[in-house]
Amino acid sequence: MSLPIAVDARGGVTVIRLERPETQNALSAELLSALSDALVVGERDGRNKAFVIVGSPGVFSTGTDLRELLDYVDGRRIDESIIRFMKTIATIEKPLIAAVDGLALGLGSHLLMHCDYVVASEWSAFESTCTELGLVPCAAATLLAPRLMGYQRAFEYLVLGERFDVERALAVGLVNRIVPAAEVEQEAVKVARRLISLPDESVGQTRRLMRGDRREVLTRIDQELTQILARLRSPLVRDAVVAYMRKGF
Repeated sequence: MSLPIAVDARGGVTVIRLERPETQNALSAELLSALSDALVVGERDGRNKAFVIVGSPGVFSTGTDLRELLDYVDGRRIDESIIRFMKTIATIEKPLIAAVDGLALGLGSHLLMHCDYVVASEWSAFESTCTELGLVPCAAATLLAPRLMGYQRAFEYLVLGERFDVERALAVGLVNRIVPAAEVEQEAVKVARRLISLPDESVGQTRRLMRGDRREVLTRIDQELTQILARLRSPLVRDAVVAYMRKGF
């Protein structure tokens, strides 16, 4: 069985590659568990100074694995690995950079709000699919998106579920830089290497001051999860997930 991620740590940068192209990098419990483990190991490794998360050519991630989501609906539960990932990504102490080529949907787009820098290709697209699935956004997106975009644009993104092309994502602050698809990973690693050339303490302290108290973010994650668990009890959610799967991306 192939692993859902690949990790390449060298020269102070840990590159984590999502490797479920057959599912468009859907975020299964197994993948999220492996991703959390890689982040924790990199946090503890004194040689590592920054992370780069990379998707596949043409797709970063289509979000939570919908087949697993149906299991969660039937069991009225959420796998602990999902909760662990969201809290890990929210509290990571080392800089986190994303390389996006193609679709970033649902949780795959929400995790970008926790990144320090996002490089995207010219044909990338971003969408929070949660309300269409009958749920609410997760990973503290309801807190971070209004701060990042302003309330009205965040309403378009999170509530109306508008798909933002890469130019719109750049305009609202979800993306830092647009480059040709062939250069996305290279540019993300280049940014990481520039970061690690700077004094560690200065970067770390500045980043912590900018990000603020993480307890507020963790509290919002818990609040969102409470709402999601309540929604999973509704048969309307199963209907919405099945309809979305039939529609496709």
